[in-house]
Amino acid sequence: MSDMAAPSTAPDELPRAKTDWLPLLLIPALGLLTLPFVGSPSTWVTLTVAGLAMGMMIFLMASGLTLVFGLMDIINFGHGVFISLGAYATLIVLGPLSGWAQADSLGLNLALLALCILAAMAVTGVVGAVFERVIVRPVYGSHLKQILVTMGGLIVAEQAIHAIWGASPIPIPLPQSLRGAFVLGDIVMERYRVVAVAIGLVVFIGMQLLLNRTRIGLLIRAGVENPEMVEALGYRIRRLFVSVFVAGSALAGLGGVMWAFYRQTLTAGMGMEVMVLVFIVIIIGGLGSVGGCFVGSILVALVANYVGFIEPKLALISNILVMALVLIWRPQGLFPVARR
Repeated sequence: MSDMAAPSTAPDELPRAKTDWLPLLLIPALGLLTLPFVGSPSTWVTLTVAGLAMGMMIFLMASGLTLVFGLMDIINFGHGVFISLGAYATLIVLGPLSGWAQADSLGLNLALLALCILAAMAVTGVVGAVFERVIVRPVYGSHLKQILVTMGGLIVAEQAIHAIWGASPIPIPLPQSLRGAFVLGDIVMERYRVVAVAIGLVVFIGMQLLLNRTRIGLLIRAGVENPEMVEALGYRIRRLFVSVFVAGSALAGLGGVMWAFYRQTLTAGMGMEVMVLVFIVIIIGGLGSVGGCFVGSILVALVANYVGFIEPKLALISNILVMALVLIWRPQGLFPVARR
């Protein structure tokens, strides 16, 4: 008599949802739609590369926040301070290694950028752990208190930046090899923007592999969709909360570095200047969705670039229009994964 085993799902796997390809088609469709209005193919390529670079920087700043909101149900209005702090952390590296920025060596320039990124992620990760323990943890479950407390934490942190580095804007040099542009016929692509696209893609691929191919990624995805189930299985969801908050803060610091070199000027409020854009991207992509955040960032940046070239007067409201149209089509965003 043979035993018949019932089919079971491996404990370390979540059933994979079918890929929704329709939102992914928005980006190529947008490009093809705007090409006749731009006119020149070379100008279109230049605008597209610039939009992709801006989209990657927005993604780096927003991806951590969408994970924090999706898993922890935390509305962190203080997220912008981690962007600013990451930008200012570049001074820790640029001070002793300023000669590397002036050296006409791609290797030294990229090494300097990598060290700035590591320093920023370390600083913002540590500050994020303290921020979560002191400010966020006491107000779990209360959105109104979260808004008030995190805004208060933002104000305190901005004043701390003023106290440490001063209130005056601080110029920072773009590394020598990252200045200028690649010229291919009539197509002009800024070198730093190309580097920003590469770094953004590496981070996105790394996050996708982490979330979909590792045990910690399994727990994060399960925690976003059903935190009570994760607790019932014996995992400490609080530790997962802290880890995700620290990682989100570190990603904001990485985005702050890229944003700082793009602007080439440091100000304490530079993080808050992009927070409206960050929230728009998170809403468009779907709360808790890294893939949605990635698509939303690129979509918003490309629309801003194309509209700014075709009809500059509409550029200021293009992001709001994109968000409104997406929410009319899909009220929960392009790739919603969070229950809330």
